[in-house]
Amino acid sequence: MKGQFPASLRAGVTFDCTLKLNRYQAPDWALSVLLRGPAAIDISSQADGQDHHLVADAATTAEWIAGDYVYAIHAINGGTVLEIEGGQIAILPSLAAIAPGTDVRTHAQIALANIEAVLAKRSTQDQERYTINNRELWRTPLGDLLKLRDYYRAEVRREKQAQRGALFGRQVKAVF
Repeated sequence: MKGQFPASLRAGVTFDCTLKLNRYQAPDWALSVLLRGPAAIDISSQADGQDHHLVADAATTAEWIAGDYVYAIHAINGGTVLEIEGGQIAILPSLAAIAPGTDVRTHAQIALANIEAVLAKRSTQDQERYTINNRELWRTPLGDLLKLRDYYRAEVRREKQAQRGALFGRQVKAVF
């Protein structure tokens, strides 16, 4: 079953997922998905032959609070309740609910932009520290800034590759 449940869900969009479980087939077994984090969200399955169909319409998911959640998938047969999978999931905010002008960059993108702005300002300054009236100012050494920039450049690159579905630095296309 691992890998069938998504790593993230978008609020305001229909959630539709079918799980195929050989050991816990519908209609003998039902599934309940519990999400806990900024809110409590429960999703119950409907039998689809021997598969489990989980669905929440867009109006329902629009009410979900964005954030990081833990989830547990329970297989239920009468009084027997088994936890068959658990993990973490992110509920992403509804794009319709994000106000214009909101900074939607990731932490890595913001950090990289800030480091590059500091480097641009530092190019006109040659002192790393100075003292005025017993007050000292120390600037981050240029070498440290360059290392941080390289780190965040790689992080931003990884994020973009993950968004595109790239594997090991290159995009992999498959036809089924």
